[in-house]
Amino acid sequence: MELNAPHVTILIVEDNPDDAELAVIALRQKGIKTPYRIAKNADEALEIALGRRAAESESDAVNSGNTAVTTPSLVLLDLKLPGRSGIEVLKELRAAPTTRYVPIVVLTTSVLEEDMIQSYENGANSFIRKPVDFSTFLREIDLVCHYWLETNLQPQKNSV
Repeated sequence: MELNAPHVTILIVEDNPDDAELAVIALRQKGIKTPYRIAKNADEALEIALGRRAAESESDAVNSGNTAVTTPSLVLLDLKLPGRSGIEVLKELRAAPTTRYVPIVVLTTSVLEEDMIQSYENGANSFIRKPVDFSTFLREIDLVCHYWLETNLQPQKNSV
């Protein structure tokens, strides 16, 4: 998938640097050149997604090309975050007018049915367990990005 549109961005919310790096590697190996931001906790995720701050460091603005504040086009959200949980992030993103319709894919190691139920009850668009096998992870990232960034239609931000 060769996706490289300037108005499209991905927010990766992941506290584990190794898992965040795997997500970035998967994006690049699948040819997804979309700019991305990485948030290491709930507060950073909300600051970035809701436009409360621009990129402040190389790791925060990896491959973004600029530091302009942009509402993400897709959020890959881990549930197990330090401090506030991914569910709390999900609730706040769904409550905000600018992120209400942004696709949010929960990408987690959780095997708890309750986590899945809470994710969907609070507006997650998809719930995926992080696979242990990297080739499976590559395939899932490709499918997620292809569907949510190319196939799925969303309302224009200025029309909602």
